[in-house]
Amino acid sequence: MKQQRQAKVGRRDFLRVMGAGASATVAGAGPLAGQARADTETDEEKRKPRYRETEDVKNYYRVNRYPK
Repeated sequence: MKQQRQAKVGRRDFLRVMGAGASATVAGAGPLAGQARADTETDEEKRKPRYRETEDVKNYYRVNRYPK
């Protein structure tokens, strides 16, 4: 009978490998996500005002005032 070698990976080694793999995936995908959004807006859209003082916004600030 042939003896098969089974690679034993310890719990701590497994967690190190998984952590390194996850961080490499996030680091690789991060620049791609920001770049895709930046290319969709024109220069005029980038300069337009984004804040609108609607009734909802006024109500939010009115309700969330801290007492003095």
